[in-house]
Amino acid sequence: MQMTQKTHKFWLLFLGLMIFPAVFSAAQESGENVYLRRYQNGELLYQSSRWHEAAVEFRRAQEISVNINDWSRALYWVILSQLAFADYGSAIKDMDELEKTAPNSVYTRDMVYHRARIYFNMGYFNDSLLLFTQYINSVTPDDPETADRIAAAYFWMGECLFTMGQFDEAEKFYIWVIDRFPDSPKYEVSTYRLDLIKQKKIEAELLALLQWSHEESLRTSEEYQRRLRTYEHTLNTYQRRIADLSQDNDEIPAAQTVSLPEPSSSSDNEWQSLHERLLERARQLNRELDILITDYSDGGSL
Repeated sequence: MQMTQKTHKFWLLFLGLMIFPAVFSAAQESGENVYLRRYQNGELLYQSSRWHEAAVEFRRAQEISVNINDWSRALYWVILSQLAFADYGSAIKDMDELEKTAPNSVYTRDMVYHRARIYFNMGYFNDSLLLFTQYINSVTPDDPETADRIAAAYFWMGECLFTMGQFDEAEKFYIWVIDRFPDSPKYEVSTYRLDLIKQKKIEAELLALLQWSHEESLRTSEEYQRRLRTYEHTLNTYQRRIADLSQDNDEIPAAQTVSLPEPSSSSDNEWQSLHERLLERARQLNRELDILITDYSDGGSL
């Protein structure tokens, strides 16, 4: 009887041990099915551009994942969904979590690219340039699976420099995309950017020319005004000197004139010559002044 009870307990224990793995396996399979359903729902929502809803489904899949690979994959798509609706703060937090929990994940390299894109959108152009460079150095240029992403990285590096106004440097990256990746989706937009850079260079040159012309106009105007003032002052000086000489000659008393010795012909000739030279200089100044005023009026728009 006692042996029978022991045998019965043994078989109960044995059956329990046999059933437990089966129950655990069934529960695990059920969890994987739920994960797969959530993940697939997220994919459908993402493809339909319903990114907020997609992020929720991917997050639920992440929370019920049963291994690190499923967890990483779900979180990766959470991040992509967040990027799609520009929730950059949440995306960076999840990137940090992915890097911390699964540093050797297959998504780690792509996260460098996506983080660089976030930094560009947030205005951290220098940090973005460093990350794009890091990404390009981590991939093989001949790999067809990464070719478009490499072209995009070069394009966004050009965008960083373009936004910072470094057009000559930006031009090099756009040319690199056009020359090396003619089949890239970034080919046409890179071509457009090159045309835009040429236009901006022309605008900058015209602006510089206009500024130079304006400054030259100001200098010319100031020179005209200075020359006018100089001519007017010189003319007034000569006119006063002529008037003074004429007045001195008229004010000599007649009696005194008789008592004075006759001036020599040489002295008289010298005074007459000086008088004529002053008058001629005054006439010349008047003519030059008229010409100057006429030129200034005709070219006043300068």
